[in-house]
Amino acid sequence: MSTLTPFHIAIPVHNLETCRIFYRDILNCEEGRSSDHWVDFNLFGHQLVIHYKPKTDDELHTNIVDGKNVPIPHYGVVLPWETFQDFAKNLTHKGIQFLIEPYIRFEGLPGEQATMFFLDPSGNALEFKAFKDINQLFAK
Repeated sequence: MSTLTPFHIAIPVHNLETCRIFYRDILNCEEGRSSDHWVDFNLFGHQLVIHYKPKTDDELHTNIVDGKNVPIPHYGVVLPWETFQDFAKNLTHKGIQFLIEPYIRFEGLPGEQATMFFLDPSGNALEFKAFKDINQLFAK
């Protein structure tokens, strides 16, 4: 599999400073450019931008995947296996409240992967995953 081009994603947050601290200090993302309405971060080599948006009362929606309630929408990064393991341990140590604790999804099936889900302070759902065999990323 070839090296992937970094992606850019912009997400809404209702408390810019709280989310800035979360992405910088909890997820250990390097902070880049910013203004009083947005902040750029390096999320494992990808550009994540948090943008201020007033809070709404939208409810979290989920779909069942492998017997778990997966939040929709969500975003995240596919990490190398060892990076995922270290990241999960670090988040657990920092007291992250997981929606779905780190576990192996589709165990023994095509696309077997480690995955975990949690929310940022504005309620955005994040998924981080890893494959022991990255060639299983799109396996059927």
